[in-house]
Amino acid sequence: MKFDRNTIIGFSLLAVLFIAFFYISNKNQQAALRDKQHKDSIELAQKIKADSLDALKNPVDTASLRRQQAIADSIGRLNKAGIFSAAAGGEQADSLFPVSNDLFTVTFTTKGAQPRSIELKHFKDKDSGNVKLAASTFNQIAYKINTAPGQSASTADLYFAAPRVESKPDGSQVVSFDLIGGDTTSKIAYITHQYTIRKDDYMIDFNVIMQSPSTLLENGDLNLTWKYAAAQQESSLSFEKENTQIGYVENGEFDYHTIGRRSDLKFDDGPVHWLGIRQRFFNTFLIAKDNFTSGTMEWTVPPDASKTVVEATSLMKLKVPAANQANIAMQLFYGPSDFKMLQKYDIKLSKMVNLGQGMYAFVRPLNRYIVLPVWDGIKSFVGSFGIVIALLTLFIRLLISPLSYKSYLSGAKMKALRPEIAKLREKTGGDQQQMGIEQMKLFKEAGVSPFGGCVPALLQIPIFFALYSFFNSSVDLRGADFLWSQDLSAFDAPIRFGVNIPLLGDHLSLFTITAVLTSLLISIYSMSMAADQSNPLMKWMPYIFPVFLLFIFNRLPSALTWYYTVSNLITLALQFVIQNYIIDHNKILAKIDENRKKPKTKSKWQERLEAMQEQQKKIKEMQDKNKKR
Repeated sequence: MKFDRNTIIGFSLLAVLFIAFFYISNKNQQAALRDKQHKDSIELAQKIKADSLDALKNPVDTASLRRQQAIADSIGRLNKAGIFSAAAGGEQADSLFPVSNDLFTVTFTTKGAQPRSIELKHFKDKDSGNVKLAASTFNQIAYKINTAPGQSASTADLYFAAPRVESKPDGSQVVSFDLIGGDTTSKIAYITHQYTIRKDDYMIDFNVIMQSPSTLLENGDLNLTWKYAAAQQESSLSFEKENTQIGYVENGEFDYHTIGRRSDLKFDDGPVHWLGIRQRFFNTFLIAKDNFTSGTMEWTVPPDASKTVVEATSLMKLKVPAANQANIAMQLFYGPSDFKMLQKYDIKLSKMVNLGQGMYAFVRPLNRYIVLPVWDGIKSFVGSFGIVIALLTLFIRLLISPLSYKSYLSGAKMKALRPEIAKLREKTGGDQQQMGIEQMKLFKEAGVSPFGGCVPALLQIPIFFALYSFFNSSVDLRGADFLWSQDLSAFDAPIRFGVNIPLLGDHLSLFTITAVLTSLLISIYSMSMAADQSNPLMKWMPYIFPVFLLFIFNRLPSALTWYYTVSNLITLALQFVIQNYIIDHNKILAKIDENRKKPKTKSKWQERLEAMQEQQKKIKEMQDKNKKR
């Protein structure tokens, strides 16, 4: 198609007109919108003013409005309750019934026939009262049932009859709540919530006995809602949040998530046997004996002002077999995070106890098969947990003492070579590369390994991580006092600043100070044993490391810093005794001379290392020659 000059001008004018039209139209629309908003705001202000004047002239009877609203709500509940209209309210509404065993008191409410709170008798909260779990209005265990054609209601909104309590010969108690339905002439217990509380057990059996489940449930599915709020129990809320986790067993495999790293879960890979929350020292579990078929779990971490660690809502589905009567067997656990106690249930509940998780999972066997049995053995005859920690530390140090001896022996050999290393430094004249080559030759001739003292130090790392996990999770330490520490599971804080200092916090831990000072003494002593003391960086290392410890340890449990202090004191004592009374320095020198006379065989690694060093030396010599040219 051919365009002449007039056609181009015409299209251009048309484009300008379109642009101008849309611009003006948009501008007018915005102006009209502003005018409308202004007019609406004036009308709203006038209405508020008129309503205020009317309210002054004709004050509203708020009490009457509340009564009317309550009546409307009551009618709504009755309509929704259908055949369970008698359970929508009444004199028995929201009655509380406490039931106790040796370990806890569980208080049930007839509204929803569910636990209202669980008070643990042997554990104190941060305010010196008994620890209470599931005690807020957020907590709920409920499910929806059909009440009439096209109508349904949650059991959380229905009032069950007062419970029947039956005591068994074994000391257990069975508490049964009935949900009554039907007309005025035929009252039928359609649903029974049955709880079994055993004498010396934190586990509660929870059975839902349902008549005609196919009528009450949609598609034969019991859609259970479990809402749980973990209230703050420890002095440091932030540390408690860091050590709170969501755990579950899905498709036979245990998994967990820290609450701060994600906020929801979807269970669709297989049957879910249980799910629960561990808030450092206390666990809450919901267990389905025949497994949940699917479900979701969501949680939020409320602001610190709420004094709540986490609020979790789970929507879990259970398949109920078609029958005239169904017994849906579940269990509830409210109690301490005690490994041995949880292990006896044999459904992987003990996995929730942090004996080593995530990147520290490699220390779990160390805790389970060494630390925990030794700990239980010592505490059986020692009353103070501070002394138990000291004896556990002594046991561990004795266990690795052969390696420690080799480390100190290697240090003594290195110290014996110090005069010869000084001569090598003078000979090489500051050439670090040549110094390294000559020094390696010296070590080989003397039969000394410069890395001989590293093995015990490296071995201390998994031990420290194991005890870090163990002391953070051991409920034994909760509330245990020792010396100036009121609670070995938390940091000791005899010194309070009143303000928060970056990296350090608002306190200074005295056990942290003892750990830092003893670490400083070990570093200084180790430097005195070093073969090469000319490196300026190495001179500062003994002082830098303890400073890092100060900031790292200050917020850790005092059990851990006390362990580190005891371990350092044992190290100092061993170094002094071994260096002064066990190691014969004259024999070491004689042994070095004897090693020099032996024929040396080089390993392939040594040959490659020396070849690489020689190559680097030649390259450096060539570079020096080029510079001179």
